[in-house]
Amino acid sequence: MADDTAAAPEPHRHDAREALLFGGVYGAVLASSMVAALSQYGHTSRGSRRYDALWLLVTAFASALAHGYAHYIAERGPHRRGDALRSLAEEWPLVAAVLPTVLILAGAGWGWWPTGGVEHAAFALNIALLFLLGLVTARWSRRPWAVAVLIGAVDALLGVIVVVANALIK
Repeated sequence: MADDTAAAPEPHRHDAREALLFGGVYGAVLASSMVAALSQYGHTSRGSRRYDALWLLVTAFASALAHGYAHYIAERGPHRRGDALRSLAEEWPLVAAVLPTVLILAGAGWGWWPTGGVEHAAFALNIALLFLLGLVTARWSRRPWAVAVLIGAVDALLGVIVVVANALIK
């Protein structure tokens, strides 16, 4: 006779490195894409930059909520109390990855630096962030330096694709 009291299998939990890489890459690409979309019409006033920063932040939180919720409902089987909140909280790297770009845009909106061309600084920052995320996670996985640099370059290529697409679409 089968044992009906057997514990249900634990749902898959992402380790911290996996969550950091996924959320960081997703957030940096999201930030670059949003900056490209929001700067499409050439509005460079301080108010526009504050608006762009706010929309980027709203989009990051909405994306994190949607992704966390999708993980929660995709996991089959019984859930324990608090699993939904844990799934949402695991998306913090996505939001954290967009914060430097939010700061760049908001800083331009607050007059800390010129508002024109600030999207170039945001693109450069996100490409560098993508490179570093790839490099660091590859080294955490004990990959050789040459392979880690290559992985970082491939991650950075995601940001370059957004920049090139932005230039072509404009």
